[in-house]
Amino acid sequence: MSITVEEYEEVLNAEVWVEVNKLRDYARHGISREVRGEVWLYLLGIQEADRSKEVSTQKQKLHEYEQIDKEPNEMTKRVRGEISRYLRKTNIESSRNMPRLFEDIISAFCNHNHRVEYYPAMVNLCAPFVYSVKRECDAFLCFEKMINLLEEEVDIKEWAASALQFVLSRELSLENTMRLWDTYFSDPDWIELHPFFCLAVLKHLKESLEELEQSEIRTMLMRLPTLDMDQIVNEAFNLRHEIRERQISDEGL
Repeated sequence: MSITVEEYEEVLNAEVWVEVNKLRDYARHGISREVRGEVWLYLLGIQEADRSKEVSTQKQKLHEYEQIDKEPNEMTKRVRGEISRYLRKTNIESSRNMPRLFEDIISAFCNHNHRVEYYPAMVNLCAPFVYSVKRECDAFLCFEKMINLLEEEVDIKEWAASALQFVLSRELSLENTMRLWDTYFSDPDWIELHPFFCLAVLKHLKESLEELEQSEIRTMLMRLPTLDMDQIVNEAFNLRHEIRERQISDEGL
């Protein structure tokens, strides 16, 4: 099932109330690049469905973001180095000043959330929002919500740990990551879906992995090839269904 840009825009352009549940239904099947950032704002609760206060709310969010300290500090050199490495690796063109956006958003988050220390994977977690969300303050709010959720829900410190802790953002290409997150954000409890997606990736790559040496397996898992994410999504939901059915069957014994 493929949802067109026009179908998304019909929902997004509602004058009074945006049907977020319809966006969730659509997003599971992937979101067109043209509207991905705007849809994510509703799925993550950054933008309210009620549009009556949209302008004033946006002004307030922008004002609050502008007040957050983004000045360089002792961690800035580390952040800039990781951003530079990431941008060389992804090599995605954009008319926006990507290094500055990354630096400002990550610096604002760390300065605003002192209990969370900077770690390199923040760049990977920030990238989908930087590339998809038009307004910097909105990208910051999405990034902040993602990091805080992972800090609360994922308490683990090789591949399984990274894949779970950073929701595959370090292992997948940026395009694959954004497609994956379309489906994640369509479900308010998406963090519970994530292990099934990790299993689906492993199942998809099983034959290729069996032909490799141990060191080659690790290399492949740390930087996954481009995947058919629609296939991965379907496989993940099938795995979840199979496991739940098995649990119900076991409980009935």
